[in-house]
Amino acid sequence: MIELREVGVTVPGAAPGIAPRVLLEDVTLTLTEARIAVIGANGSGKSTLLRLLNGLILPSRGRVRVDGLDTATDGSAVRRRVGFVFTDPLAQLVMPTPIEDVELSLRRTVSRTERRTRAAELLVAYGLGHLQHSSVYDLSGGERQLVALVSVLAVDPKIVVADEPTTLLDLRNRNRIRDELARLEQQLIVATHDLELAQDADRVLVVEGGRIVADGPPDTAIAAYVELVSR
Repeated sequence: MIELREVGVTVPGAAPGIAPRVLLEDVTLTLTEARIAVIGANGSGKSTLLRLLNGLILPSRGRVRVDGLDTATDGSAVRRRVGFVFTDPLAQLVMPTPIEDVELSLRRTVSRTERRTRAAELLVAYGLGHLQHSSVYDLSGGERQLVALVSVLAVDPKIVVADEPTTLLDLRNRNRIRDELARLEQQLIVATHDLELAQDADRVLVVEGGRIVADGPPDTAIAAYVELVSR
């Protein structure tokens, strides 16, 4: 379970004399549903909210806890529970080939002698076995995003947080990633501009101006968002 209590995030001004910028303000949430979508305009605070959930960003005010662990004081333990998938997989894939990247993820949980075998098994399971030794720069956007997802799932996180994972993809690869996300056993929290993907969720949060302005079932929350952007 993820809990946010009176959370705010403020960053310093870009230059001396520039006022601090508030990215999130007064966010209080308890996130227990299996599938949660976060929607909102660019710059609304969606990515900031997601990055709070595994300690990539720490709150300026308030507290964020995952299964009782505070992201500010138990960051390593939180990140073992919460895997994070970035919008651009090249921001996440740090090794030259898919098999090496998955091996890197496994370094804390699988012995050195078993890592390559286990990494290959995971890639095969996701239909990427034939690409395991390819350069990540030779993969399509969808293949890269799927490798990034496999690297996150390799360590068996309890929760997967995905920040706009389909934004850079064509329709075929968007549908493939959507299908893989739907099959996850883990709790999934995904920020997206894709309202069809948001419709798959059990609960939808609408973020605007750093605040949660709607929170409910997909039909209700998405309608509130559509009305908001139509004004």
